[in-house]
Amino acid sequence: MSDYDEKTRVTQVVQRPPGDEPPGNDCLVVIYTKEPGLLGKRFVLDGSTTRIGRGADNQIVLEGDSVSRRHAHIERRRDGWWLVDDNSTNGTYVNEEQIEGQVLLRNSDRIKIGPTILKFLSGADAEAKYHEEIYRMTIVDGLTQIHNKRYFQEALERELLRARRHSRDLAVVMFDIDFFKRINDQFGHLAGDHVLRELARVVQSRIRRDEVFARYGGEEFVIVLPETPLDGAASLAENLRSRVEAHGFVFQGERIPVTISMGCAVLLDVDKTGVELVQRADEKLYEAKRSGRNRVCW
Repeated sequence: MSDYDEKTRVTQVVQRPPGDEPPGNDCLVVIYTKEPGLLGKRFVLDGSTTRIGRGADNQIVLEGDSVSRRHAHIERRRDGWWLVDDNSTNGTYVNEEQIEGQVLLRNSDRIKIGPTILKFLSGADAEAKYHEEIYRMTIVDGLTQIHNKRYFQEALERELLRARRHSRDLAVVMFDIDFFKRINDQFGHLAGDHVLRELARVVQSRIRRDEVFARYGGEEFVIVLPETPLDGAASLAENLRSRVEAHGFVFQGERIPVTISMGCAVLLDVDKTGVELVQRADEKLYEAKRSGRNRVCW
């Protein structure tokens, strides 16, 4: 047991006014990052000020052009942990909303600084929540909060076996964002992250419980549609395409035009694994891009 844990055990017997409890296991966990080795790292909040930024003198050092040298800090006050933006250039976000100066953190709040997202875990069960979060990271994409490629691959193989056993249809829809690099270049990478999250929300609202929607990689997404023929998959894809085109993507007051290209495929008797099905959907996706983008091919 660490010295810190020993101190916590002793001070717990002291009567304290409400809201003045010791910090315990409160921590930040990195749930999304572009830095190798940082994903899943835990930073325990020990009662002192925890500074976050690009400079080496910070307790939490984050890379990225959109991270200021002294970007933000977290400090313990009588009523809890407060996140304070230190006049950063690109702002500090909590649950995808830019904070105005400072905000009192609540359990499970997501803090976004530059391209990195940290989750605030608080309370007596913070240790258990941390281990739950580590597991969740294996199946959920930290940025969009939908399933990741690993979960999709496992779910696809399960659905393939079920489709074979019951002689039912199984379809896959793949799509990506048209000219996504142009969005990043013109509006910035923070805006690009916003588009990915917002797109995931728009699509997720149309996905049924038995369907699997996942981020396949970068700006590419995939949907598994059990018991769905090819024309049914194409109909859903067209509905989603039109919804995305009509949706208002706005970041920091700027409207960002967004369209998607989509490819659909259905399981064939000759398919041995889900790989062949995904490859055909991917081929149809690139057919949609070659033929002008913002369309569905099947």
